[in-house]
Amino acid sequence: MKRFRKWIEQWMGEQFDLPSDIMMDLPRVTMIGNLHIYIENHRGLVRFTNEEVILRFKGGWLYVRGSDFVIKMILPEEILIEGTIHDVVYDIND
Repeated sequence: MKRFRKWIEQWMGEQFDLPSDIMMDLPRVTMIGNLHIYIENHRGLVRFTNEEVILRFKGGWLYVRGSDFVIKMILPEEILIEGTIHDVVYDIND
């Protein structure tokens, strides 16, 4: 059933020319250099420290590592983090 739903969502996105991040509830990550990272469609902030941010997504986790992190903005599904970003990893649950 999961495969069929995924296929339908993908097909509808293609037919109606809708962005895949909206149709499939995927995260959208926008970085400006290694200074800012803006993340949309997250399901919650799991951990925040000066050197690590962990966010939960539908089907996975996003790990941001670096230094001097500050949360500039946080909304229910969006977050803007400022600092020096060294590593961004998207871990998908199978």
